[in-house]
Amino acid sequence: MDQVVGMIVIIFVINIVYVTLFTMRMILTLKGQRYFAAATSMIEIIIYIIGLGIVLDNLDRIENVVAYAVGYAIGVLVGMRIEEKLALGYITVNVITREYEHDIPNRLRDQGYGVTNWVAYGREGERLMMEILTSRKSEGKLYQMVKTLDPQAFIISHETKAFFGGFWLKGVKR
Repeated sequence: MDQVVGMIVIIFVINIVYVTLFTMRMILTLKGQRYFAAATSMIEIIIYIIGLGIVLDNLDRIENVVAYAVGYAIGVLVGMRIEEKLALGYITVNVITREYEHDIPNRLRDQGYGVTNWVAYGREGERLMMEILTSRKSEGKLYQMVKTLDPQAFIISHETKAFFGGFWLKGVKR
């Protein structure tokens, strides 16, 4: 009985580690971190082969397959959580304020954000439009600051793949 439980735990843990590494490799690949992605893939595939081999050698026990599946699912969750904590890369946040307030861009700039702003015209008149570049690690802090400055602000964000020149390039090189 102890051997059966041990086998289930081993399969479960191996799959959590494998899928977590798989998730991280995919993220590193998407972020252009090719060498880290390649190194991660070597470890990932070794763990995958070991885990799959154990399961295939013991297919007569359904609990092994269940442990494999549950470990896979938890590995996805763990990988996503790690990615959230790492928060690699940058995002561009577009903010449209309800009122045209001149002070908002400068207050954001004072906090280190790269802000480009202009007057925009919406259905109900003049608006302040801002495009803000920030690291993903600062994303939540930026949203809170914008909501504090204008609780009615309309906010859209998207991942920034590359950028060249300007205020942020100098800051990133440091």
